[in-house]
Amino acid sequence: MTSEMNVEGLSIAPGVMETIISVAASEVDGVASLGNFATSGIRSMLANKPSTSGIETKMGEDGKLYVAVHVEVYYGYVLPELAAALRCAIAESLATQAGVEVSAVDVYIDGIQFKS
Repeated sequence: MTSEMNVEGLSIAPGVMETIISVAASEVDGVASLGNFATSGIRSMLANKPSTSGIETKMGEDGKLYVAVHVEVYYGYVLPELAAALRCAIAESLATQAGVEVSAVDVYIDGIQFKS
C-alpha cells in the first residue's frame, strides 16, 4: 500500500485508491469477489463498504501508480479477456476519479466460483 498521495495539490489517502479499485473491479462482469475470500465478504458487509482486501498499490519512481488485484471469477468466462477488462476498468476509474496515472495493473485470478 502506498502512503498518502499528492495529485495536483490534493492529498489522497491509500484507502481511497483501494476503494476506487474495489468498486471498479466489482463492476466487471465475471468477477465474483476480491481479496481474502474467507473473510473479505463478511468484513465488507459489517463495515457497509466494499472490500479492499487483495488490493496492493505502490507509487513508482516515475510518479505512476502500480496496482495488483487478487480476484475470484465466475466459471465460464474467458480469463485473458476478463483480466483485460479488469485492467481497463481499474486504470480508467483511477484516472477519472483521482487523476492518477497507472503504470500497470497486475491481475491475479486466485479461484473460480460457480453461480448458484
